[in-house]
Amino acid sequence: MNAIAKFLAVSACAIGIASPLASFAQADMDHSKMESAQAPAMTDGEIKKIDQTNGKVTIKHGDIKHLDMPGMTMVFTAKDKSILSNLKPGDQVKFMVLSEGGKMIVTEIKNAP
Repeated sequence: MNAIAKFLAVSACAIGIASPLASFAQADMDHSKMESAQAPAMTDGEIKKIDQTNGKVTIKHGDIKHLDMPGMTMVFTAKDKSILSNLKPGDQVKFMVLSEGGKMIVTEIKNAP
């Protein structure tokens, strides 16, 4: 009888310790973020200003869905200054922007058809 009582006591302790930890690990995960994650995609925009010397471009853009960013006008840094050479204010464009260390970097930009 003594062995059964010890077994039950140890089992109850093990279950009591493991159960709260298992539910904590699952509660910490946000599954909605996993389902809504989107692959980077081109965004529509309008060129407002170009600073070719510093590799900066001001774009009025629509929602950047893969960064969960609403439409606005903002300054971006070009990954390569040469991608800005054929652009002028007023151009309608499609562009790819990525966040690198918290900095918004335009990696590709082209005139919209």
